[in-house]
Amino acid sequence: MLEKILYADSGTGHTQEMLQALMDIPAFRKATITILHVVPPQVTTEALTSKWEEGTRVLAKILEEVKIDPAKVSTILRQGDPKDTVCQVADEIGADLILMGSRGLKRLEAILENSVSQYVFQLTNHPMLLVKDDIYVKKIKRVMVALDKSSTADYALDLALFLLRDYPDAELILARVNPDLKPEYAPTSQREMEENPVVGAAAAKVKRMNVPYRCVVAGGKPGEQLCKIAEDYNVDLLLLGSPDRRPSVAKTLPDLDRLLGTSLSDYVRVNANCPVLLARKEGV
Repeated sequence: MLEKILYADSGTGHTQEMLQALMDIPAFRKATITILHVVPPQVTTEALTSKWEEGTRVLAKILEEVKIDPAKVSTILRQGDPKDTVCQVADEIGADLILMGSRGLKRLEAILENSVSQYVFQLTNHPMLLVKDDIYVKKIKRVMVALDKSSTADYALDLALFLLRDYPDAELILARVNPDLKPEYAPTSQREMEENPVVGAAAAKVKRMNVPYRCVVAGGKPGEQLCKIAEDYNVDLLLLGSPDRRPSVAKTLPDLDRLLGTSLSDYVRVNANCPVLLARKEGV
């Protein structure tokens, strides 16, 4: 399910710490890792040579510091526009997950500052794990899944169970935010929460996998509440279904809802205080 991971290195941020944290999870140890470093086009031959040598050193440093079986790691050093190159390589290798850093820019900032992660988030149909530059990456012990009635939320739950099925150190938090429910009327007991049809169906699946879990049901604005739950429960990794809403004829055109930050997944990836895995794939 997560057999091929594309690590898109930018030379900054906390993506390397995130990769090391993922290696503590048995499901990730079985995966192959492709480390990509993109050298942007340069005006002069001398500048291009310098950037190429710098990229080679960056890849060598990552291989030295991250303790991964060398047989499971490959590196790609490529020249081009970083935004397009990440998408292209993800398609070429059939990546099951793209791991990237993110500055967490909001709305038009991401467009005006030419954000690579925002562009890839916009155009790829591969799951993405985004690690903001301003968060602290911790050992993964508490994993949260945002639940709703969508097929992408079901896929996010399946990914979480895949990660945790052989990882007894972690706990799964099943979070459901009902926008039609006033916060003061949200259930407080575990029994009441599991009476929620969305939560109950997810809990039944989790029980069959023998994964430790707890439930949280809240009312209010989903984006704000999901970020609050992640903070209140000190979540180390948040999984959120993020559907590809564009028609196939417009795969290369911007989805203005996402670019302007009005979608749930865009809000959470910017405001959550933990790494966010956006679960998506073609046909889901």
